[in-house]
Amino acid sequence: MTSQLAFKSIRKVIPVLGLVLLMLTIYALPLAAQKAPDQRKLTDPSAAGFEPAMDVYDPWEGWNRGVYKFNYGFDKFVFLPLVRGYQFIVPETGRKGVTNFFSNLSEVQNFANNLMQGKIEGCVNSVFRFAFNSTLGLGGLMDPATDMGFPEWKEDFGQTMGVWGVGPGPYMVLPVLGPSSLRDAGGLAVDAVVNSLWRDFLINEGTDWSTSTEDKVKWSLTGLQILNTRSNVAFRYYGTGSPFEYELIKFLYLKNRQILVEQ
Repeated sequence: MTSQLAFKSIRKVIPVLGLVLLMLTIYALPLAAQKAPDQRKLTDPSAAGFEPAMDVYDPWEGWNRGVYKFNYGFDKFVFLPLVRGYQFIVPETGRKGVTNFFSNLSEVQNFANNLMQGKIEGCVNSVFRFAFNSTLGLGGLMDPATDMGFPEWKEDFGQTMGVWGVGPGPYMVLPVLGPSSLRDAGGLAVDAVVNSLWRDFLINEGTDWSTSTEDKVKWSLTGLQILNTRSNVAFRYYGTGSPFEYELIKFLYLKNRQILVEQ
C-alpha cells in the first residue's frame, strides 16, 4: 500500500511541488547575499544569549512527573508490545523503507523551516533530497540522496522559533510524546498540521480512491508512522538506572534543543 501510494502520489504532484520549491528557492536566494544574522550562542557561557540548561523553568513539575509515570506505563504495557509486534511482522529492510518514506515526506517541513530560518543551504538540500529520493528512490522508499552528498537536515518549527529568539518557556512532559517545552509543543502542533495537510494533499490528488478508502489510508499511515517512529527510538523509561532520571532527561532534552537551535 505504501509503495502504491508513493508512486501514484509522486507521479501526479511532483511537477507541482517541484515548481513551488523552485520558486521558493529563487525567492530565497537573495537572502544568501545578505549578511547572516548572528547566531544565538545558547551553549556559550560568555555569550549574551546563553541559556543555562540546568536553570530550567519547571512550574508544572508535579504534573510533569505524573505524566512521566503515565508515559512509563503506557510505553511498557501498550506502546512497546505493539512495537515488538510491528518489528516481528515487518523485517528490518521493510522498516528502513518505511522510515525513508516518511522522512522523504518531511522534506517539505524541513524546507519551510530552513527557509524561515534563512538557511539557504538547507533549503537547497531539501529540494535535492526530495527530487532524488522521490524518483531514484522509488517514491521515497530508498535514500540515494544521502549517498549523493545530501544528508537529511531536520528542522522543525520549534527550532525556527528558537532561531527567531523565542525562549523555550516552561518545561513540559507531553502525554505519550514525552519531554518538550511550551515553545516546542507549539512548534510540534504547527508541524503536525502542516504535515497532515501535505499528506492529505498527496492522497487526495495522487489517487482515485473513494473518500472512505482515503480516510482509512490516512489513519493507517498515521498509525504506521507512529509505530515506526517509536521503533527507531531506543529510549526506555526508567532505563537509565538513575534515581534522578526525571532531572537527567530534562537536562538532556533542553541541552539538545539548545544545540539544535544554535546550529
